[in-house]
Amino acid sequence: MKFWGNVMTQSKQIKVTQIKSAIGTKQSHRDTLRGLGLRRVNHTVQLEDTSCVRGMINKVFYLVKCEE
Repeated sequence: MKFWGNVMTQSKQIKVTQIKSAIGTKQSHRDTLRGLGLRRVNHTVQLEDTSCVRGMINKVFYLVKCEE
């Protein structure tokens, strides 16, 4: 949520779920999963929909599923 003066606005949220194990993947991809807040298979987090988060999801697209 963001505040503009006295008005509170909703930011877009994106739901990201890890669907595949990170075992055997590159270390940078495991670090990206950790940066997204994902810890294990079937773990779901809700993140703010920004270009940075989109880039992280794009990097590990084969390990995650995202819903808007």
